[in-house]
Amino acid sequence: MPITNAMVLAAGLGTRLRPITNTLPKPLVRIAGKPMIDYVLDLLAAAGVTKAAVNVHHFADQMEAHLSRRETPHILISDERDALMNSGGGLAKGLKLLDNGPVLVMNADLFWVGEKAAEPGNLRRLADFFDPERMDMALLCVRLEDTTGHNGKKDFSLSEDGKLRRYEEGLDNPVVYAGAIAMDSRLFADAPSDAFNLNIYFDRAIDRDRLFGLMLEGQWMTVGTPEAIDEAEALVRRFEPGG
Repeated sequence: MPITNAMVLAAGLGTRLRPITNTLPKPLVRIAGKPMIDYVLDLLAAAGVTKAAVNVHHFADQMEAHLSRRETPHILISDERDALMNSGGGLAKGLKLLDNGPVLVMNADLFWVGEKAAEPGNLRRLADFFDPERMDMALLCVRLEDTTGHNGKKDFSLSEDGKLRRYEEGLDNPVVYAGAIAMDSRLFADAPSDAFNLNIYFDRAIDRDRLFGLMLEGQWMTVGTPEAIDEAEALVRRFEPGG
């Protein structure tokens, strides 16, 4: 079954994308004519998500105005104007706007192209893969060779049984975290109310053998610097000529 609730982490300052982000929030930077966050929200909608919480901070008014024009999914604003909550704190705050239960989590500036039209997309596959009986979180992962704009860092090692551990030199099957999670919102029921990094929960799940990974199909991109925009646009146009 599809997961119908989602949280999109979109409140960052986008400092490495300056000077573009001196006047524009990073999620609204256009790639091949389309704001990055719309690629993310379109992927979520295609996967069956009907409601998405989005956190805002940097140029929050611009974000709210843009998101108010979307019909699907229905957007709920998690307001971080007063203080940035970091990845974990932002997620914990945003989850309170959603119903308890399974949820997809995505970063507003990480997305992909090249899914096969006749097959389930990556987010639908991730939702189907997630098993709360065995997993705290299921992360979408990607091979380094299928990334664009990435700095080359290997995040995890993916074992044959699907479990993830932090990558160390010499481990087999290194993968990059693709910025998408399937989890149950109740995992964060005891989360701190202040800012904290999501990696705390990744490491806790690893310690319990409950962090799992699923490989992305297609081409994944991150747009962290102005120089990365051209590469991302070329990739989008290669796979989505109308993009």
